[in-house]
Amino acid sequence: MAGPISTQDGGALDRNDPRSIIDQSPMTIAQVIVVAITVMLNAMDGFDILSIAFASNGIAAEWKVTTAALGMVLSMELVGMAIGSVFLGGVADRIGRRPTLLGCLLTMAFGMFMATTSASPVQLSIWRVITGLGIGGMLSCTNAVVAEFSNKKWRRLCISIMVIGYPLGGGFGGLWASGLINAYGWRSVFYLGAGLTILLLPLSYFFVPESVHWLVRKQPADALRRLNASLTKLGHAAVNALPQLHTEDRRKSLGDIFSPALISVTLIVTAAYFFHIVSFYFLAKWTPRIVGAMFPDMPPGTGPHVLALTNFGGAAGGILFGLLAGRIGLKPLTIVIMALNAVTIVLFGRTPDDLTTLTWLAIAVGFFGNAAISGMYSIVAYAFPTHVRATGTGFVIGVGRGGAVLSPWLAGFLFDPSRQLTALPVDKLPWVAIIMAMGSLLAAGVLIFLRPNLDRPEAEKTPKAAELRTKPA
Repeated sequence: MAGPISTQDGGALDRNDPRSIIDQSPMTIAQVIVVAITVMLNAMDGFDILSIAFASNGIAAEWKVTTAALGMVLSMELVGMAIGSVFLGGVADRIGRRPTLLGCLLTMAFGMFMATTSASPVQLSIWRVITGLGIGGMLSCTNAVVAEFSNKKWRRLCISIMVIGYPLGGGFGGLWASGLINAYGWRSVFYLGAGLTILLLPLSYFFVPESVHWLVRKQPADALRRLNASLTKLGHAAVNALPQLHTEDRRKSLGDIFSPALISVTLIVTAAYFFHIVSFYFLAKWTPRIVGAMFPDMPPGTGPHVLALTNFGGAAGGILFGLLAGRIGLKPLTIVIMALNAVTIVLFGRTPDDLTTLTWLAIAVGFFGNAAISGMYSIVAYAFPTHVRATGTGFVIGVGRGGAVLSPWLAGFLFDPSRQLTALPVDKLPWVAIIMAMGSLLAAGVLIFLRPNLDRPEAEKTPKAAELRTKPA
């Protein structure tokens, strides 16, 4: 049999270990297609999440809801996301990435379509929770898929590219949504989201095989045949046997994210993600309402249009992060970007009544906010080993999404503590922005305590591609 051979990046390629084949071989066209599909999936997540923000002005006008009540409606799919991330991340580690991904897509499409039938804020909230369940599970699964289908050389960049799918989905979706809302009303946004989600089902079904890393680690029934089917579909040679798992490897459980080797990483990364998300979702959810209140004479699609441009800024931030992370390091780069995000939110809150200035500041917030999200996703993907990668990602995102649930409600309360106003008091925006910006600043402070190098709780045969480094690998 062929033994280990050297590779261009200095790693050892063991053709008897499928994980080494994926990690050390050049990426094939099939692997690039899988990464591209995860970008589209994350784009759908971005559109689905922001669709309620795009529709917020129309919802407020039709049902005459107060500012505080609207803040609760804006939070509902985030509640579902938190639940879906925690529980469906574990499902992806138990039954596989592929079935979890397909099930989440079906759930998202169903929730988006049923939202169009809503006749009250309560009904809409129920369907948004269901949509959020699918989105949460999807986020846990796609992060694991990208980490396990990309090789060591391009893994950080692939994760960053996957993350920018979110702002691209929100950006292009916002451009479409603004025109649809002006012509057909707020429900048209959810029709669009349901249709696009359904289109991704056949793409995912035919082009995304089961993860090689998951099959090697889990070794379910008929594992060798399924493993070789995945390798062949990805353009790699089949193997003759499964790598042997040590007894201690077989005993590893999903609860290992709370083991002594990982507990500090789990808590620090979760707290940092939570705090940053509080700041991130402030403008992600409230930009259309802020723009509508500051410029009441503009068309109703103006707010979604500004939010769309904000998301394009986020895409640019994600790309730049992916290019710089290998040179500067995940931890220091993420900390600096989080601090800059806090500054831009404060500046946004003090913008004059000028739509152009406000738009450029919103784009800056999107740029730094999503770049920091790219940093957090990369850290999470590198921090957790295969057997708990989706579980760890799901826990971090799920608990962290508590910040996303809190953010719209907290901003609504700060704007209107009496909970009686239907018009947004924009004179309070400077102070609301200062308070909401503190989340990113706290996140930067928490990440300081993260160790620069993370030791894996298992001795994998693959190179230590899962270690966080302060210098490029």
